[in-house]
Amino acid sequence: MKRASKVIVSCAITGSIHTPSMSPHLPVTAADIAQQAIDAAHAGAAILHLHAREAGTGRPTQDTEEYAKFLPVIRDGCDAIINITTGAGLGMTMDQRLAAATWAKPEIASMNMGSFNFNISGAAKRGGFDHEWEQPYLEMTTDFILSNTFKQIERAMTELGAHGTRFEFECYDVGHLYNLAHFADRGIIKPPFFVQSIFGILGGIGADPENLMHMKSTADRLFGDDYYLSVLAAGRHQFPFVTMGAIMGGNVRVGLEDNLYLSKG
Repeated sequence: MKRASKVIVSCAITGSIHTPSMSPHLPVTAADIAQQAIDAAHAGAAILHLHAREAGTGRPTQDTEEYAKFLPVIRDGCDAIINITTGAGLGMTMDQRLAAATWAKPEIASMNMGSFNFNISGAAKRGGFDHEWEQPYLEMTTDFILSNTFKQIERAMTELGAHGTRFEFECYDVGHLYNLAHFADRGIIKPPFFVQSIFGILGGIGADPENLMHMKSTADRLFGDDYYLSVLAAGRHQFPFVTMGAIMGGNVRVGLEDNLYLSKG
């Protein structure tokens, strides 16, 4: 693992997991996404991981017109690195998922490194949703696979890489590290790799400290000094895990995409 002279902080501003009714602080308008991104950069975030939301409903979208409402504002307001999602909203086609990054040609795009069950249905039990789409969107994930086949991954790497975009390789389980090594061995991607290890999503690797150590040791074996490790964890696991990641010499991701929880109120 490469050790940076400083911890690289990524901030995931809004994401596609949390819905508007879950928190009044979740940015879902273009103005709020832009302002919170700029504020995060001024607070020390070097990378801004961005999703868009549909005007009026707050539903995740990859519509480039929505991105166009906030991307120029963010670029004018700070010098942070822009990272646009290709995971996008749940249930989107690959064409939809790649649309924003293809259009914007960002410095970084996220790259999910394998298909897996992505279950966030537990959040539907809260009730009290303001928009009709929210509860069904969450409930459908009991029968949902986030598809990232080798063909889909290679397409995304090739098309976005042609524009000079680098990748945040999102690894939700140990096998995803081996998938990354496969594409590296074929020469489709070049080091150094920015590996985002993700813990605590139901369907992926659990948020246990031993799992973080196992992910790091596996990545060390596969990539040696040709990668940077970053750590994120979902929900209440976020702060303990990013603290552990930083202590281990890694980088961290924070933000309301990953967690709305600080402590019991």
